[in-house]
Amino acid sequence: MTASEFEAAGLYDPNAPNAADRLELLEWLAARGVTVEQMTRAAPGASLSGLAGDLALRPGDRYTLAQVAERAAIPIERVHQLSLAAGFPPTMPADPVFTDDDALLFGGFWGQAALFGDAPTLRFVRTVGSSLARIAEAAVSLYLVNVEGPMVQQGTSERALAEANLHAIEAVGAVEVMLQIVFRRHMEAAIAQLRAARPGRSIDTTYMTIGFVDLVGFTTLSRRISASELRPIVERFEDAAHDVVTARGGRLVKLIGDEVMFVALDAAAACDTALALFEQFAGDTSVTPRGALATGELVTLGGDYYGPVVNLAARVAHAAVPNELLVTPEVAAHSPAPGLRFAPAGKRMLKGFDEPVAVLTVERA
Repeated sequence: MTASEFEAAGLYDPNAPNAADRLELLEWLAARGVTVEQMTRAAPGASLSGLAGDLALRPGDRYTLAQVAERAAIPIERVHQLSLAAGFPPTMPADPVFTDDDALLFGGFWGQAALFGDAPTLRFVRTVGSSLARIAEAAVSLYLVNVEGPMVQQGTSERALAEANLHAIEAVGAVEVMLQIVFRRHMEAAIAQLRAARPGRSIDTTYMTIGFVDLVGFTTLSRRISASELRPIVERFEDAAHDVVTARGGRLVKLIGDEVMFVALDAAAACDTALALFEQFAGDTSVTPRGALATGELVTLGGDYYGPVVNLAARVAHAAVPNELLVTPEVAAHSPAPGLRFAPAGKRMLKGFDEPVAVLTVERA
């Protein structure tokens, strides 16, 4: 392809300040087999530097909704249900966005529905889809913040940006291998934990300690400082939460803004975990931790936990004052560890509870 062909397609302006830079990118794309039509479709979105990576991410022929349903040998309604459950962006019926991999995915999951049932299968796909969407967004953010952002600030050429983007996409295969290995390891841990938490109990409940820890002052702080200044604080909280909970045998269920929710089989370990999180922020003048723990029967669903005990722990956490870790009497009764000291903290009126709830404080002995 020549410069005049790129100019005729509206992709190149020889009089533009970045003309040489743009031409180098276009020629590089063309050398990789990217067509003018593909470049033209990408240009309005200002994503030419990412086009080679976009095409490498999901290569092959593209199909409409009806076509992928035919290839998967399932009704269109089934494709639509699973696509929605997986969290894929909505598409028009005539949009060619599906690949052969999608056909395998749709056919395979509905094959599993014969074993687990339609509704449970869709709930599982929702969990997988939401989890992988977060992983995907984290991966893209990792690249943008740590690779592309600094390159743009340094005035890197469009072709260099395109090459970096393509290299990152080509590394996705390594991430997929990592996910498979990590998933199997977590499967092993989940099997062991849920077996231990369910002796003689209902199949959909576990007996564990649930904990909530949040940072008082975080909302006020977020209004006072910029997003870039807030980022290190959020990262420190999330990093500390993950490492502290995992190191003590618990599981980080989710992060909800400035609050962490975790579970542990052992109540004493849950107390140690929460206190360790407090200690991570002991010298921070901008935010102060508070939290609560409750022990009892938890409903397990989609990798999350629900039920009265979860609600109790969440309400008690919001009733705690800064630097206070409150626990229910059941937690104290199941925590005979000599390194902990419990003290009655009276009764607290909690939202949604008709009667005051007795709580205790817990500290290092």
